[in-house]
Amino acid sequence: MPELVCPAGSLPALKAAVDHGADCVYTGFRDATNARNFAGLNFSLPELEIGIRYARDRGARVLIALNTYPQAHNYAAWCAAVDRAAALGVHAIIVADAGLMAYAAKRHPDLALHLSVQGSATTYEAINFYADRFGIRRAVLPRVLTLQQVAQVVAHARTEIEVFAFGSLCVMVEGRCQLSSYVTGQGPNLNGVCSPASAVRWSETPAGREVRLAGVLVDRFAPGENAGYPTLCKGRYRVEDATGYAIEEPVSLNTLALLPKLCAMGVRAVKIEGRQRSVAYVAEVTAVWRAAIDACLADPEHFTVDERWDARLGRLAEGRQVTLGVYHRSWR
Repeated sequence: MPELVCPAGSLPALKAAVDHGADCVYTGFRDATNARNFAGLNFSLPELEIGIRYARDRGARVLIALNTYPQAHNYAAWCAAVDRAAALGVHAIIVADAGLMAYAAKRHPDLALHLSVQGSATTYEAINFYADRFGIRRAVLPRVLTLQQVAQVVAHARTEIEVFAFGSLCVMVEGRCQLSSYVTGQGPNLNGVCSPASAVRWSETPAGREVRLAGVLVDRFAPGENAGYPTLCKGRYRVEDATGYAIEEPVSLNTLALLPKLCAMGVRAVKIEGRQRSVAYVAEVTAVWRAAIDACLADPEHFTVDERWDARLGRLAEGRQVTLGVYHRSWR
């Protein structure tokens, strides 16, 4: 059965994930070395020490995401982050940059390396290159592959394979997004932030509540309409005579119905997105997925999705909508 890998943007979220059944919890340092570098998120060293101890005492493991790309002027900071993670004794680090993988493999050969989704590896040939060259033990697949393509990768990759199972979707192949940096000068690949808070401005206007990103009107909300955190890809725009979600709709991935197939093909881990989400979100989603995985383990041939699970996840989904995403393409 696959491991359940859950997000933790804070120490309370880490404890909630562990308490509700996570096998692994992934976190990040409080800097630009991770792709969720938002104010108020992530961990100081003392907090991580507490969190790692808390997880280990309860049979869970902690992964550190170092999944942004260093540049020539700040490369030493990313290497120092690898050193900190190794000194803390984390189970593995999640890395995207090949240079950083080489540093970690040489400097800390006993530290497990996972290939981040930000590495954009969509073929088993690419994954096997990382495995042979840097000793990658697990690869996280971008959310752009169908089930058949995932099965092909699992069958031929010389690493464990992890897939996203629930949470916010991204229109891009992860690791290749340029939208945010195009408008704000900062992006998730280099700065660890999509739609930086410093560029976001909300205002009440006669036409409705407006949100702008670096001066660009991203969305306008009617009174009482739910307003999520603004990103360029999930904004509403006027295209010819229609106004709507021109690039991507705010909707969450939910693959509960695919769990038996993911298990049968040999997926090693299912990942929950949401380090930027609340403690309550982490607790609820972890609890549902723990129950689903245990039910599938008990009787995989007769596994069905409990309506109560869907209802609980639906309340937490972005835009309160869920999809199977690219895992299911009806036209293939």
